[in-house]
Amino acid sequence: MAALTPRTAELASLSRSGLYRAAQARRLERVARGIYLPADATPADWDMIEAATRRPDGTICLISALAHHDLTDEIPAALDVAIPRGSRIPATDAAIAWHSFDRATFELGRELMPIAGTDQVIGIYSPERSITDAFRLRGAIGYEIARDALREWLRRGGKPAHLIATATRIPRAKAPIMNALEVLT
Repeated sequence: MAALTPRTAELASLSRSGLYRAAQARRLERVARGIYLPADATPADWDMIEAATRRPDGTICLISALAHHDLTDEIPAALDVAIPRGSRIPATDAAIAWHSFDRATFELGRELMPIAGTDQVIGIYSPERSITDAFRLRGAIGYEIARDALREWLRRGGKPAHLIATATRIPRAKAPIMNALEVLT
C-alpha cells in the first residue's frame, strides 16, 4: 500500500480527521509528519517512503546509489536524494540529504525502483550515472569513493564506452573519468 497523507486520504474515502483518528487508534503508523502507513504493513524503508512522498521526482544519488548498486563499501549517513535545481527542498524528519541537480541532465540515467514493502516507487540513478556524479562531485564526497566505485564497476564487466557516453553529457565529469580509466585499465 502507498503511504497515506491528508491529501491522499481523501482519495481513499477517508477524511482528514478520520486519518488522524486512525493514527491515534494505532490502525495507522506515523512514518513522518503527515505520512502514515497501515499498522499491519510490511516493513519498509521509511526514509525512502518519506523522500518519495515529499518529492515524487526525487532520485537516489551519489553514495546511496553507489551503495544500492554494491559499488562502494561506504555506508551513507543519510539517504542522498537529488531533486531538480530550483525546486523547493522539503522539510523532512528523516535522515535525507537533498541535492540539487541540473534540470537539463536530471533525467539522464534515472530509473524507477520499487520501495520494498509498499506500492510506491522512487527514482535511482544507474551505476554509470552514479559513478559520473561521484567523479563530478569528488570534492564533496571524496575522490577515493569515486575511484573505488569505478574500479568495482570495471571488475564486474562494466563497459567504459557506456560510462564515457554518460560522462560526456554531464559537465565537469569527462576529464576526471578519462584520467581514472587510463590509470585503471
